[in-house]
Amino acid sequence: MLQQNNTHHTQYVKGYHYILVPLLSIGAITSLVNVYLQWAAHYDMLNSILIALLFICGFFSAVYLRQFPLRAQDRAIRAEENLRHYILTNKPLDSRVTMAQVIALRFAPDKEFVVLADRAAKENLSPAEIKKDIREWRADNHRM
Repeated sequence: MLQQNNTHHTQYVKGYHYILVPLLSIGAITSLVNVYLQWAAHYDMLNSILIALLFICGFFSAVYLRQFPLRAQDRAIRAEENLRHYILTNKPLDSRVTMAQVIALRFAPDKEFVVLADRAAKENLSPAEIKKDIREWRADNHRM
């Protein structure tokens, strides 16, 4: 695995991002086109509709299958970074810091974390700005 930094820290699951999602997308679009063609030709549409519904359900299942665990990870990250901020400052993380900012702040080492967290709250820094301002990248190899 390459060393993580601001330009290289996102992770893609090849089978999911490059195979499953495109195939489900193509299948859903193609099946909807088929429903339209069947309707225009006045053919029996039941099979076409069922196939389209299956592809659409599969697509939504794949999206939610990815979203739900990421939201749980986001909650864990917020708790971890709030604890880290409390350990370093004896104060909880500012409530103005958004989830996206907290996720970006996790890459900051302890010596940069408090200053960046304060700036993020006061200046409403974007996650990209936070990541750019990190001098010593703290890799997170556990999130996928």
